[in-house]
Amino acid sequence: QVQLVESGGGLVQAGGSLRLSCAASGRTFSSSTMGWFRQAPGKEREFVARINWNGHNTYYADSVKGRFTISRDNAKNTVYLQMNSLKPEDTAVYYCAGQGAILGKYDYWGQGTQVTVSS
Repeated sequence: QVQLVESGGGLVQAGGSLRLSCAASGRTFSSSTMGWFRQAPGKEREFVARINWNGHNTYYADSVKGRFTISRDNAKNTVYLQMNSLKPEDTAVYYCAGQGAILGKYDYWGQGTQVTVSS
């Protein structure tokens, strides 16, 4: 079982930066692929980025590639999402998620943190 708590959201102007953190509890964190998702008002939740257990493999949605960076510190049980060159269309609730026993299936979710980018 993994419990996830996001932090770091807020209001930022277009072109600015934010770093989201996701603190995890549970023995399986360091062996789990972790991801970030987001959901804008009136839209479906969408994938943002993911990172494998040791941080050596990452994958990004085209919409954030080159602007966002996912990383993790297994010693601190924390996953990060560094967001640069933010755009108004990045405004959403951002969720941290962890994969469980089934590859590709995210079983654990945080409560979300709001990111608002003003133009």
